[in-house]
Order: sequence, then C-alpha cells, then structure tokens
Amino acid sequence: MLPLHTGDDAREAAALLEASDLAGRRRRSSPVLSASPSPPGWDGGLRRQSSFFRQDVGHAASETYLVTRLTFSLLRYLGLGYRWMKQLLALMVYAILIMPGFWQVAYYYFYSSQVRRSIVYGEQPRNRLDLYIPEDNSRPCPVMAFVTGGAWVIGYKAWGALLGRRLAERGIIVACIDYRNFPQGTIGDMVSDASQGISFVCNNIASYGGDPNQVYLMGQSAGAHIAACALMEQAVKESSGQPISWSVTQIKAYFGLSGGYNLHNLVDHFHQRGLYRSIFLSIMKGEESLSSYSPEIVAKESSPQTIALLPPIFLMHGAADYSIPSSSSQTFVDVLHQAGAQAKLLLYEGKTHTDIFVQDPLRGGNDPLVEDVLSRIEADDVTCGIIASAPTPRRLVFEWQLKLARWISPF
Repeated sequence: MLPLHTGDDAREAAALLEASDLAGRRRRSSPVLSASPSPPGWDGGLRRQSSFFRQDVGHAASETYLVTRLTFSLLRYLGLGYRWMKQLLALMVYAILIMPGFWQVAYYYFYSSQVRRSIVYGEQPRNRLDLYIPEDNSRPCPVMAFVTGGAWVIGYKAWGALLGRRLAERGIIVACIDYRNFPQGTIGDMVSDASQGISFVCNNIASYGGDPNQVYLMGQSAGAHIAACALMEQAVKESSGQPISWSVTQIKAYFGLSGGYNLHNLVDHFHQRGLYRSIFLSIMKGEESLSSYSPEIVAKESSPQTIALLPPIFLMHGAADYSIPSSSSQTFVDVLHQAGAQAKLLLYEGKTHTDIFVQDPLRGGNDPLVEDVLSRIEADDVTCGIIASAPTPRRLVFEWQLKLARWISPF
C-alpha cells in the first residue's frame, strides 16, 4: 500500500473539493445554454454564437482544471510511482501521434450544427450531456445513450465525439453522458450520475427528435462498467418495487465495449498496469464495496424477477486487450447465461483496448464496431430507412501514425 498523508494534505483536498462544489453552484446559478431550437425572431448573430462558444469552452475548461488539480493532489498523497509516470508519458506521446485526427474531430465537435453540447441533466457540476443529431431527422430516430471511459479518473463526454459522429451519420441520435470522475466523486456518484443521465434521455429525447421506444445503452471501458452498474442497480430497484425515474424495459439493448465487470478479478491487474491498488480501492469506496459494484456478482445474486427485466446484452472486446482482459466479458456473459439473461460476446481478434474505439474509426472505411451495433439496431428498426445509407468515412490519420500509436498506447 502506498503512503497516504494527512494533516495539511487532507485540508488541502477538502478545500479543493469545496472549490469544485462552489464552482458547480456558480455555474448552475448562471443561465443554462439551451440545446433547443431558437425562438422565432431570434437574431443574436455571430457575437451571440461566439459568446455561447466561449461559455461552453469555459465551462469545460473550468471543470477539467478542477478535476485535474484534485487528481494530481490525490496522486501526490498516494505517491507517484515509476509505472504511473511511464503510463503518463506514453499517454502524452499517444495523444501527439493521433493529434491530426483529434483536431478534425474537435472541429466537428465545436462547430457542427448537428452537435448540441452541454445539455444539463442534473444538479451536479458534471451533469451534462452532448447530443449528436442526424441531418435527416424527418422521423423519430433511434437513440444511443453512451457512457464514456477514462479509468474512472479522466472520463469526459467529448471522448465519445468520434463514435457520436459515426452513428449520427447513420441516422442514430447519440447522447454522450458526462459524470463526476474521481476524486470529484467515487463510483457511487458515477453510477448515480450515469443513471440520471439515462433517465433524462429516456424521458426527454422525444423533444430532440429521438424515438423514446428505441433507446439503447452503451459504455466503453470504465464507462461500460459504470453503465452496467446503473443497469443492474435499476433492475434490482424495479423488481423490488422501489421508486424509479426510468425503467430498464425502456432500454432495447445494452452494448458493453471493453469493460470489466468483476472488480475482485481486476484489482491486482490494474495495480500492475499503474492504477495502484490504493487509488483503485479509493475510487470503489473500499474493498468491502467491490462486490456491490461488480455487475457480474450482482447478476449472479439477483432474483429471476430482476434478470427477467434485463434487455439483451452484447459485450464487445478485443482479444488482444491487455488493459482489461477479454476474459472479463467472457465470464460476465457466462454468468448472465446461467442466470437466464440474453447475452452475447463479440470478440475482435487481434484488437487492443484502443483499436476498436480509437484507431479503427480514425482509419476510416468500414468500422466493425459501428457495423455490429447498427446491425442490432437495424433488426429492431422495422423501417430501416435511415440506417441503410451513409457516406464512407474518410481516413483521419496516416497509417504509420496509427501503428506507432497502437504500439505505444498505455491502454
């Protein structure tokens, strides 16, 4: 266990948390940027758009700054080991290599009229989501609620921009849900935020052109774990008659990409990868909470009534993933089958943790992940009109950069 300092360090952490909460209250008390169409006669023009852009970027920058300070403060208390520094350096080089694609996606994210950024869904500072709207929304569109990854520490809604763009081009509305990261919150806060974001999507997406009867849920990496926790928690509540704000039956299917679903099996693995045991257990509210936040264990211990509420579950994993082993998805599928749930595992041979979600989409052309997701949605969409036509995505990064980035990736 790495040393944990107290005294002045603890007071500093408390002060930073208080600053984060204060910033959140100030933002919530200010006018909220609306993602709904402008009222007739509105002519704010370029200056108003520029003001909105600066406010949006300012919000994201202030939130990221606060979380970064909190994260580095906590890591300083726990100790910055060699493995962590090595991973950080690899992450920086990885980001530089894919930067050409990043800037193109960032331009789309900030300037496309199809992206509605930072829609508020709750009271917490990070309770915002981005919507990616298809150009042709002449009829209600299928909807994907997406929870991004980021090792429970660096997750941010904009990480889903590339997936959001690809699915929106195929006629799917994508809602990328932001949530509190550690140390701004622990796993309970993250699951609560994700569940609240899903509730917002289920109950409000019709006003943005979405079909409330065709809502899907997806998570990637840590986001796959968080989304699965929210899904299982909601099923347990619903089957026991507790009050709920959204129903598991509103979710047509769940897609878990490169997730880990039994935390007991991942503690030592993450420690060896640089996410030290002390930090990981702090994120997960201690060792005694690991079972409660392990969807695999929750499913194994759930009643038949709870399992019967679950939608079809599709777990997708790269066979060469060394960040979270593909066996994590395999064992979860096995447990779900034993419990009587509908579950299927899709393994991508030779693919790493970032291949499926980053390198492959940046490469352009046919994207296996997107096609697999769309094939399921298309099977549920009796009209199939929107999904059938789409432009072929172009390459965003040179192949040599993608291969080098794959080799150096810390994930």
